Amino acid sequence: MSQTLYYNGHIYTMEPGDQCRCEAVLVADGRILGAGALAAMEQLADAGVRRVDLEGKTLLPSFIDPHSHLSMLANTLHAVPLGDCTSYRQIVQRLREAVASGDLEPGQWVVGFGYDHNRLEEGRHPTRQVLDQVSSTRPVLITHQSGHMGVANTIALNEGGYTPQTPDPEGGKIGRDYATGELSGYLEENAFISFSSSASGLAPTFAQMLALCEKAQEVYLKHGITTAQEGMVKHQNFTLLRTLAEHGSLKLDLVGYVDLKDEAEIAKENPEYLRQYRNRLKIGGYKIFLDGSPQGKTAWLSAPYEGERDGYCGYPIYKDAEVERFCKIAMGEGMQLLCHCNGDAASQQYLDAFAAAKAALPDKDTCRPVMIHAQTVRPGDQLPRMKELGMMPSYFVAHTYFWGDTHLKNLGQERATRISPAASTLKAGIPFTFHQDTPVLEPDMLRTVWCAVNRISLSGADMGKEERISPLEALKAVTINAAYQYFEEDEKGSIAPGKLANLVILDQDPMEVDPMAICDIRVVETIREGETLYRA
Repeated sequence: MSQTLYYNGHIYTMEPGDQCRCEAVLVADGRILGAGALAAMEQLADAGVRRVDLEGKTLLPSFIDPHSHLSMLANTLHAVPLGDCTSYRQIVQRLREAVASGDLEPGQWVVGFGYDHNRLEEGRHPTRQVLDQVSSTRPVLITHQSGHMGVANTIALNEGGYTPQTPDPEGGKIGRDYATGELSGYLEENAFISFSSSASGLAPTFAQMLALCEKAQEVYLKHGITTAQEGMVKHQNFTLLRTLAEHGSLKLDLVGYVDLKDEAEIAKENPEYLRQYRNRLKIGGYKIFLDGSPQGKTAWLSAPYEGERDGYCGYPIYKDAEVERFCKIAMGEGMQLLCHCNGDAASQQYLDAFAAAKAALPDKDTCRPVMIHAQTVRPGDQLPRMKELGMMPSYFVAHTYFWGDTHLKNLGQERATRISPAASTLKAGIPFTFHQDTPVLEPDMLRTVWCAVNRISLSGADMGKEERISPLEALKAVTINAAYQYFEEDEKGSIAPGKLANLVILDQDPMEVDPMAICDIRVVETIREGETLYRA
């Protein structure tokens, strides 16, 4: 039996009460054999135990990603990065460089990812005419950092069959110059999703995607994550992930959530993956979207965005009856449902639909439904309703930093400073998790913990002191609470005898450093089932 003893560091188990800290951890054959006093663990260990002196570093259970899109991250690794661009000029220059590199195949689109109109000098999305400057022969498409919108050049619009006469799809908008009736190139929500998913020559080849998925896994491991999510499973990416699993190429445990609206049959056709791992891949349940992005002003709010003269509140994707039908399907099949809700009106639609489904199917288990993002969920009335329904939120709390200033402008002080209300959720006794919606942001759990503890914006504005939580509670959101969200709390999320030896070593202690320095802490080592998969 192979054994490893970790000692002489700051060890946090994430177990309750006095068991949250210990002196030493003993691992045997990929599982935790014991956690406690060093003398006791030495007595339990074999004579040939491998001893790892932490030298004052910090040992935690490895991080668990509660919501992201691994294959989408892989796809963005193939795209031109635009996240640091601050003007149209820089976007055009970056894309031109990709064309000039000679790396693009004939007919291949020029694809960029990660621009944010809120950070551009122009303060608005580019147009097709801006992107026409990139190439006169190639289609060009850029995706907003949120993943909910983007811009196409004239050639791309023509290839996609979009004309001024193309109607807006339900739950989406096609940008137009209303003075001339011509397309602007901007595509929003379902208009963008439909366009980008149907365009030929846009995506990497299957072989390229297999290699890119292996690179994407390294990004998670670098940040101490050993369980990740595929947050919207369709046939194309499920075939990709199943191939990775069958070839033994998944280093992470990966949990997929099937597109309930269009491709629910994936769950029925692949029972060997349903709610159980097979070669590190499992189908955890279903996923639906109810609205869009708050920084893109497509999230559905109950009160208007600031500065909107016509009372614009964003918009829903589905009618109430359709959402209730989705909830009944998931509950009837015993499937966990993850539902994207950014605006409080979308949150209310989900709560009402789930309550109606529960009333119609009283003998069915609700299977820990999750409200993904829950950015503007209301602490006064909506959190108590979530608790009543057994629903948990997964907050994108890093919005407080990366888009806090935009939210202050778009939502006003009161709503903006209560986004991702972690302290209120903790006080209400509701378990919650934190995520980065990767590839929107890198899956940097320590930056997310920093955001939850400090709640300040990029400009240094206060984003709600009353919703700050302690480093320990923030770490629980990405360890034991995340394991609970996946029904894996008996195997993962804390350091306890019998659980998997999924561990992360940090160079400093998040509980002892200055709260503002938490984001400077680095992952030294990521360990999955006793095996080191990443070392700095």
